[in-house]
Amino acid sequence: QVQLVESGGGLVQAGDSLRLSCVASGSTFSLYAVGWFRQAPGQVREFVSSISGNGSNTYYADSVKGRFTISRDNAKNTVYLQMNSLKPEDTAVYYCAADFIMRTIHLGSWGQGTQVTVSS
Repeated sequence: QVQLVESGGGLVQAGDSLRLSCVASGSTFSLYAVGWFRQAPGQVREFVSSISGNGSNTYYADSVKGRFTISRDNAKNTVYLQMNSLKPEDTAVYYCAADFIMRTIHLGSWGQGTQVTVSS
């Protein structure tokens, strides 16, 4: 299984931007679909975005569509989540997850999460 480490979270103001990174171990990273999920305090973990192994297919939750962009650099074993126009409701711990199959990403490997806090 692939090991994942997220980074890039922090405390920002509403309207600011952040870029999260998800770095994976292993030499077969391009075979993995990767997704970003988030969990706010007292809430269930929710899907944010996902990207196929070669980057040709991307998906977004309606709540982030038009503001967030997912991308990947397989040469660096890294998936990015560019988050623009951040809102207080984007505050959550953000996790990345990976699996060979896009629709079972949530059943694959998970990182430890990175905190994103957006103040109003």
